[in-house]
Amino acid sequence: MFSPKSSNETIRYDYKRLVGRIIEKYGTRETFAKAFGCSVEHLSRFLNNKWYLKQPSIDRMSALLEIPDNEVYLYFFVKDVQNN
Repeated sequence: MFSPKSSNETIRYDYKRLVGRIIEKYGTRETFAKAFGCSVEHLSRFLNNKWYLKQPSIDRMSALLEIPDNEVYLYFFVKDVQNN
């Protein structure tokens, strides 16, 4: 389901849209985590760029959140642009 990132990996993704969709469809992260079959802690690690989400889990999460296939990249693959 999730895989830890190594400490030297610097690519970060922006999951704001995903979090918004989770709240829109499930009300809370806790409710969504239960429906997805993981702990809130594991979901938070993913959303905070500590862990990767594996492809089958992206597919399942997209289905639970009713994300159209042509919009998946908007929720899971937008790089976080940080101002330095």
